[in-house]
Amino acid sequence: MSVLTRDEAQTRAELLDVHRYTIELDLTSGDDTFDSRTLIRFGTRVDGDTFVELKPAELRSVTLDGHPLDPETLNGNRLPLPNLTAGEHELRVDTRMRYSRTGEGMHRFTDPTDGETYVYTQLFMDDVQRVFAAFDQPDLKAVFELSVTAPQHWTVLANGITHRADGVWKAAPTPLISTYLVAVAAGPWHSVRTEHRGLPFGLHCRRSLAPYLDADTDELLDVTRACFDRYHEKFDEPYPFDSYDQAFVPEFNAGAMENPGLVTFRDEFVYRSAVTDTERQTRAMVIAHEMAHMWFGDLVTLKWWDDIWLNESFAEYMGYQTLTEATLAGSEGTPRKWGTDTWTDFGITRKSWGYDADQRPSTHPVAPEAVDDTASALLNFDGISYAKGASALRQLVAWLGEKDFLAGINTHFARHKFANATLADFIDNLAGATDRDVHAWADAWLRTTGVDTLTPRITPGEHGTCALTVDRAGSRPHHIAAGLYDRDLGTDGGQLVLRERLHLDLPQTDAHPIGKRPALLLLNDGDLTYAKVRFDPESFETVRKELSGLPRPLTRAVVWNALRDAVRDGELAPAAYLETARAHLPLETDLAIVQGVLAFASTYIADRYLTPEERPAALATLSELCRDLIRRTEDGDNPGLRLIAVRHRIDVAAHPDTIAAWLADGTVPGGPELDPELRWRVLARLAVLGATDEAAIAAELERDPSATGREGAARCRAALPDPQAKAHAWEAMFGSDDLSNYLFTATARGFWQPEQADLVREYVARYYADAVAVADRRGPAIADAAGRWAFPAHAVDTDTLRLGEACLRDADPIPALRRKLVDQLDDLARALRVQGTGKD
Repeated sequence: MSVLTRDEAQTRAELLDVHRYTIELDLTSGDDTFDSRTLIRFGTRVDGDTFVELKPAELRSVTLDGHPLDPETLNGNRLPLPNLTAGEHELRVDTRMRYSRTGEGMHRFTDPTDGETYVYTQLFMDDVQRVFAAFDQPDLKAVFELSVTAPQHWTVLANGITHRADGVWKAAPTPLISTYLVAVAAGPWHSVRTEHRGLPFGLHCRRSLAPYLDADTDELLDVTRACFDRYHEKFDEPYPFDSYDQAFVPEFNAGAMENPGLVTFRDEFVYRSAVTDTERQTRAMVIAHEMAHMWFGDLVTLKWWDDIWLNESFAEYMGYQTLTEATLAGSEGTPRKWGTDTWTDFGITRKSWGYDADQRPSTHPVAPEAVDDTASALLNFDGISYAKGASALRQLVAWLGEKDFLAGINTHFARHKFANATLADFIDNLAGATDRDVHAWADAWLRTTGVDTLTPRITPGEHGTCALTVDRAGSRPHHIAAGLYDRDLGTDGGQLVLRERLHLDLPQTDAHPIGKRPALLLLNDGDLTYAKVRFDPESFETVRKELSGLPRPLTRAVVWNALRDAVRDGELAPAAYLETARAHLPLETDLAIVQGVLAFASTYIADRYLTPEERPAALATLSELCRDLIRRTEDGDNPGLRLIAVRHRIDVAAHPDTIAAWLADGTVPGGPELDPELRWRVLARLAVLGATDEAAIAAELERDPSATGREGAARCRAALPDPQAKAHAWEAMFGSDDLSNYLFTATARGFWQPEQADLVREYVARYYADAVAVADRRGPAIADAAGRWAFPAHAVDTDTLRLGEACLRDADPIPALRRKLVDQLDDLARALRVQGTGKD
């Protein structure tokens, strides 16, 4: 399939004005394909040639201005439209299209719980052509009018309000939107409908998930209404579409997609099992993020994919900030579980994603100068475009002030609504609202790569006073706070109190007087900028001994991130990080911090940064830490903390006895009871340890025959320490194309286990060729899964690195897989350096 280049898009945009798409879909023609008929009304400014994109199973007919075109001229995914004369045209295309099992195009899913079938579109980037013919680029906006024929008992959702007449569902015509934002979701949905401010709101999920959606309906609608109201307080432009539906759909590749009027979410957000308040907050943030896209991306859309940050960075920043504001606005009412400390969660969960991505060879500017084609653009939806971009915006607001920031945004919306914009447009609009040099800020923050490092130097002065100088490794300006913390002498020890928070603009050349030496000096206190921070020696000793005594969760998150960075950079021994976690995590109250520290300690330190000989001791330490947390929560006051501890206690179990007893009893002593998520989690660990078998997995699947149960069973079967089980799992992933995207991922997550390194050693060498082949056959979504989940990350040795480098050099993997392999191999080389066995 040919990808669209930037030059081709510019040439086509100069030629065409696209007015309206009239699309007819028939979803009753079989299990493998559906019918798609498209009428495109467009104009050409001058005489010229162009093409329309589509990827049909069968191209039945094409007519241009009433004259038939030869379907045989379809070349890959491009249908030439030659010899167009200046003026208005009509293109009619009649096709048969394939359903997808990989979450791309029109995905089809049959629920194993009740046999009901659901379909939905994910047309992002360049997958429109899998559903209907289109001039598929973001700056050729048009009105879309859809009609859908579906089975009698189905409901059809779309971007606009839908109704059924004479057996056909029709959607209200959209305003001008981009092709990738068109959406359809059809099936026997369970729906909850209401109104807010006169606008129809809806929640939709599979029927088998109805009880779980109903249980959370009040919370979901509370989040939606609160964010909706807060955006209307911030933005001058009102919500620009006629309804707001949120559909939780199966086997969704992303967290969610901002289709105007019909946001689609992965349906894991309809919780079947117990979750923590932090997980509820994450779901709320995704709701806030996608709603922000109604303005950032849908109302005003990027002109080309080099300005992804105008969509994702803004939605990420606005999601976290608006959720915080909406929570505070409702603090006098019913306590809300979904937004109590969003920036702590961002600091622990998202910023590390950005920091890691920005230190790999695949790093790129937040706003690249040019993105050559759609395949290259797809790779940039990463921690840089989301987390780093949002961090840069948070720094911009801290420097600029929120009033001027919002004034610039509202000017941007007014000038470009229902149209397209570039970085230059936005910066010009922002510059008009302030005397600050926003263009220089953009050059420093959005056009550069890498992470700055800030290191404090404290020098003694007269009469016991000190002065602070900040050394900056990097080139960006930073507006930060430096926290000065003293020991609270009125307690039994272990508590730190904030003396002062200094506000600094870097680069700082002069030393800043700070009075007497603090016990801890913390740069970037409040986490307002995007930079790695280091400690002076005395502050580091304070951190090691008294980290849990810091009063604010966000402050502790900054410290934990600094320790994480120090481990990754080879400046702090992994064992020292574990010792710090063992000392302070049992006293931690913030769930995001507990979850983030345990995840890094188990996934990276125990599984990659320590040698196989050191790993058992690390697992023992983590197991003891989790036992402490479980004991601490025996009174039931903090069920979220207990749930996190139980999950990680299962994951690091080195012996099966305790967790096998939990499974047999159906509960952890003192709670919680083992719901489906915990039962599959225990069974997966027992499979790794060789303490269960196929019969037990089949019995559990009979107990939980849901889609999630199928994924749990696939993971458990792949994790069994049996040569035949490994061979079967490998064949399922790489030898056939039967697995859906979710079942592929579940199988991959079970296959590689550090405890089974000898058993799977032969597959390490096979991985590269087989991953390249399956990526070629099945496309970007499976390529991403193969690179992310099926990579042998446990095999931290030079042979794995050498084989991977040879693959990149000789095998020509498709871009989606190449990017994942580049990142995985860089992480592998880092792990070797941390272990002390690699070369600098």
